[in-house]
This record gives sequence, structure tokens and C-alpha cells, in this order.
Amino acid sequence: MNIHYYASPVGILEIKADDQAIAGLRLLKNPPDSRQTSSNPLIKETCVQLDEYFAGKRQTFDLPLSPQGTDFQQTVWKQLQEIPYGQTISYSQLAKAIRHPKACRAVGSANGKNPIAIIIPCHRVIASDGGLGGYAYGIDVKKRLLDLEKR
Repeated sequence: MNIHYYASPVGILEIKADDQAIAGLRLLKNPPDSRQTSSNPLIKETCVQLDEYFAGKRQTFDLPLSPQGTDFQQTVWKQLQEIPYGQTISYSQLAKAIRHPKACRAVGSANGKNPIAIIIPCHRVIASDGGLGGYAYGIDVKKRLLDLEKR
């Protein structure tokens, strides 16, 4: 597994990939002791696409992904990728979209365990009342990502 640290406008992102797919992208709470870089072509392409996303020039990612999780989590994460750039849906709407309308809490839990943040846009899911709801990396980061997509 190759690891690379990417300096983004919302903080340091850790990218994990093998030669076939991206397996992880997470925001680090603390900067790493070392700034690992990788010559992996897939990680390099991920950095290019992240640069474009944060510059407002990319609305969708075109990368092979390999998030590890249960079948239910995989279903939720696949549906997250269908939420258009700059738009949001509620946890309830997401539960209905995957044909489990009563599974709002389970959907929220799967959303929170998304191993490939930003690329699998879990930040686009909000509370039914229009509030931001939760976010694994904090409400401030979620708000910044949503604001970036609305500009």
C-alpha cells in the first residue's frame, strides 16, 4: 500500500492506494511526523484531480476506488457518488434511494465510516431539517467543502 500526504485547503489528507485503486482518503487531525510522498501514478492522478476540485475546476472524480466495508456500507458509498456536485440530500433521502427507507441511522453510520472522503462525497448528506448534521472531520470542514461546491 502506497501512502501520500496532500496539503489541501481543509488540512492534510492522507491518500492510500495500491497499483489498482484508491483505498483511502482521510483528513488527518494532526500533521504526520514525516511527509511521505509516493511515485505511484494513481496517487499522482488523485493529487491532480484534488487540485482541480479545490480550484473549482472539477466536479466529479474519475479514479478507480476500492473502499473496504460491508455490503450495506458499499451500497451507501456507491449511492453517495450519485449526489451531484454542489447539491445535498438528507440521510432520509439517502436511505430511500438505497431502498431501505427506515435505515436512516444505519445510513448515517455508514456515511461516517466512508474511507474515501471527498472523492466519495459524504459531506453532501445533511439533516432533514436542513442542518448540516454530523461529519467525521467536523462541521467546519463539512461547511467549507459545501461552500466550495456552491461558489
